[in-house]
Amino acid sequence: MDFKLTRYTSRQLWFYGKRAFWILISWVLISNILFFYEYFTLKSEGVLSSAFDFESSFTANLIVGVSAGLIGGLFTINLMEQWLRRHVFWKALLYIIGTYIAGALLISTIGALYFNSENLGVPFYHQDVIVATQVFFSTWLFLKNFIVWLFIVIITLIVLIVNDKYGPGVFPDYLMGRYFHPKHERRIFMFADIKNATGIAETLGEEKYFNFLKDFFRHIAPAIVQTRGDVYQYVGDEVVVSWKMKHGLRRGNAIQCYFSMQRIIKRKSYKYLKKYGIVPEFKVGYHFGPVMVGEIGAIKRDIAFSGDVLNTTARIQSICNELDVKILASKEFANIAYKLPKGVTKLDMGKEQLRGKAEEIGLVTYKKG
Repeated sequence: MDFKLTRYTSRQLWFYGKRAFWILISWVLISNILFFYEYFTLKSEGVLSSAFDFESSFTANLIVGVSAGLIGGLFTINLMEQWLRRHVFWKALLYIIGTYIAGALLISTIGALYFNSENLGVPFYHQDVIVATQVFFSTWLFLKNFIVWLFIVIITLIVLIVNDKYGPGVFPDYLMGRYFHPKHERRIFMFADIKNATGIAETLGEEKYFNFLKDFFRHIAPAIVQTRGDVYQYVGDEVVVSWKMKHGLRRGNAIQCYFSMQRIIKRKSYKYLKKYGIVPEFKVGYHFGPVMVGEIGAIKRDIAFSGDVLNTTARIQSICNELDVKILASKEFANIAYKLPKGVTKLDMGKEQLRGKAEEIGLVTYKKG
């Protein structure tokens, strides 16, 4: 297993901290729901003995839920997610199973030690408590909890992977069927394109160039996720990202995405030079407007956007080279995106005639520092 030290920005820490918090809350809530369901079921059937101690049982369940949420949210789930992305499936599966078993044993031991200590009225390190804890691992209760929590972990991973694929918040939209029928939305779009992609492809060759693109898209992914962007599609050397209006405008998220991408690539430039001899440079274009959004496809279903805003955004990005800038946005977008990331200023670039457009469009660029 490969463990790498990573420097985290405040946005990354906020993102992972918030995700860990919601995993903790969700898992504790699920743990308590399961506990009370089982408690009231057994009580209604009259199978609870007089020796049953509700307080110690509930506290032990709470300890297990909180421990699972903390370990899972801060450590285990993040590792499992990375393994699914970095390794072939069978190897990632072995890592995940091993980690889950280790985590389940650790958390169950903590809960069982507390419960048996309270039940026997002796310290948790007492021999009787240790023996009772060992016996617990051979009971049906442990096996049931092991299987139930395995499903909880798997479902959590599925939710995170779906969120990473389509963007935060899409999984609930799928469950609620919001995109089964086309609907109108206002969205912000960013088209990001690697500069001189054709020349790089000729220099590197097909296989090496593919890995070059793969690394680039993987490295910029945190910038997109942390600014609450949704990856719409990858087209060759280009990625199309969209934001719901409230998410893209909040804290200057949409514009921040570009500068976060720049920072990530700059930090990893030595790796690109060592591996490919080239550091990727990219240009981006921004625009916003109304689109139709809905699920399409029969064999492979996907969420699709349709509207003139996509064509306009693509045209804006395409003239970055002509104006010698790496980031361009429509003045219309710049006027509503007045909340900019710290240290970022906008510069008016005048009006330009976009290919296929009857009227000129006002453009701005952004600089930091």
